[in-house]
Amino acid sequence: MNEEKVAPFIEHLVELRKRLVIIVVAVVIGMGVAWNFSGPVLNFVEKPLTGKTYLTEIKKQIYAQVKERAPALYTRYKLEQEVTAPEKKHVLNYSAPLEPFFIQCKISMLLGFVLVLPVVFLQLWQFIAPGLTRKERRMVVPFITAASLTFCVGAMFFLIVIWPVIINFSLSYEAEGLQSWFNISAYINFCLRLILIFGLIFELPILSLILARFGIVSYKILAPKRKYALLVSAIVASFHADLITMFVIMVPMYMMYEISIWVALIFGKKKLAPPPEPEGEAA
Repeated sequence: MNEEKVAPFIEHLVELRKRLVIIVVAVVIGMGVAWNFSGPVLNFVEKPLTGKTYLTEIKKQIYAQVKERAPALYTRYKLEQEVTAPEKKHVLNYSAPLEPFFIQCKISMLLGFVLVLPVVFLQLWQFIAPGLTRKERRMVVPFITAASLTFCVGAMFFLIVIWPVIINFSLSYEAEGLQSWFNISAYINFCLRLILIFGLIFELPILSLILARFGIVSYKILAPKRKYALLVSAIVASFHADLITMFVIMVPMYMMYEISIWVALIFGKKKLAPPPEPEGEAA
């Protein structure tokens, strides 16, 4: 009896190893393709340090409104110096041999992973496919497409909207006697980790959609768990040292949970009503 239970388990392990090997090979190939694009990606990640962002224009517009509506505050806090001050460019530094090379490898690996996301999700789907019905297996193309797009949307949302906020907040602490000195490894590792986190956060609605279609979760299950979702979001965000990073992780994560609730409500598996009892049936 034990042998009968162990055999399917070993088969699952063999199948899992096969899928993981295919994923690793795909990522390596994607890394090679992405190597030539790692330089522009690094420049884009450096943009909050070396050039203007959307926050620069927003700050100037806010200061202009303060000058018009509250000139005393504008003068008291010397906001004019903020508006007229020349843009200060910061640069990344490295202190170890081959450090930029290994950073380029990390960027290429992440970019290669993003390029082969359809392959990754296809392998995950094929691993669970034997336990699905024929109708459920037909969802493979929508699943791969939606999962790949939402991961990319999450990563781009972080890079375009959130990343400049984090860097500008960090640079706001500069003062006389306190200057920034960014190490390239700390800077890029921090950014890449958050890209992965936001990509996975944006996968929550897709996971909710799949589980809801299979009848595993529903709106009635997810909706009452909002307070726990908020708590989990806070716990996940608390692994980051600074408050601003915790905040920008916790809020999108909880918002994705709210979206997941409505996805489960709209696309969840509908329960069939019980057939009416025939009239005149004896008790």
